[in-house]
Amino acid sequence: MNSPSLAPSQLEQLKKLTTVVADTGDFERMQAFQPQDATTNPSLILKAAQQSNYQALVNSVKAAHPGMSATDLVDYILVAFGLEILKIVPGRVSTEVDARLSFDSKATVAKAKHLIALYESHGVDRQRILIKLAGTWEGIVAAKELEAQGIHCNMTLLFSLIQAAACGAANAKLISPFVGRITDWYKAKLATSWSDANNGGANDPGVTSVKRIFHYYKHFGIPTEIMGASFRNTSQILELAGCDLLTISPELLADLSNSTATVSKKLDAANAQSALSAEKIVPLKLDESNFRLQLNNDAMATEKLAEGIRNFCIDTEKLEVLLAK
Repeated sequence: MNSPSLAPSQLEQLKKLTTVVADTGDFERMQAFQPQDATTNPSLILKAAQQSNYQALVNSVKAAHPGMSATDLVDYILVAFGLEILKIVPGRVSTEVDARLSFDSKATVAKAKHLIALYESHGVDRQRILIKLAGTWEGIVAAKELEAQGIHCNMTLLFSLIQAAACGAANAKLISPFVGRITDWYKAKLATSWSDANNGGANDPGVTSVKRIFHYYKHFGIPTEIMGASFRNTSQILELAGCDLLTISPELLADLSNSTATVSKKLDAANAQSALSAEKIVPLKLDESNFRLQLNNDAMATEKLAEGIRNFCIDTEKLEVLLAK
């Protein structure tokens, strides 16, 4: 007698609708979830580098480069973790440029080329690497130059449609519009007026932001990949089922693995035109002055972008202190 087949987990169902990416530097934990790609950032690498199970990797990098400054060692640590991740995922890993360069296009391009050169010195094809850059005007200018030279970019710290549209115009390979950090801002702003019933689910402001970007890209034929990021709960993830990619923490990947509730497609390019018409969204002007004005007029996006850069700078400096010991 055949035993009844087990119902597929939400993670298995989601993988049929969206490319699932692991959002962690802890490569040992991601193996169980079999993601296609993986993303890292300075905060995630700092967290992993402090764990006892990765001390051998950190120490081997330091031993291989005696006398190197902690600032320069950071690049080698980022790549070392990236190389280990690439042994697990069949696709790509995202490695972030020093956030302190977020307002310097020339230095960003140089750093990106250095990171790619380090990967290529280990025999890794640059097509498997995404260079993460902050979604500042300078970061977008750098991305345009890098993409023209065959170095693909993942534009991060995206909180607004104007940032996303400008990244698309720069031919960035991929963008990472944030969800949870947008929700955090509105929750704090609304305080006791916030209601999960009214402001959660499909109405979550972080979710609606990504939906708007998805519809804009699909309607105007922008080929840049959209990867929803920065999730606080599985509801936000499931509301974006159908997005090109979603990058998810190990904790939330586990939650999805442990549930067999039905997952349905929520984003569909076929709905793009009607969705944009309903919001009266038209093609945006993407010159520098208009970009800066529209971003400045969006208090949430301006504040979260600045905060994100500051925090990545802080964690990069903490990583340098750790490596200097």
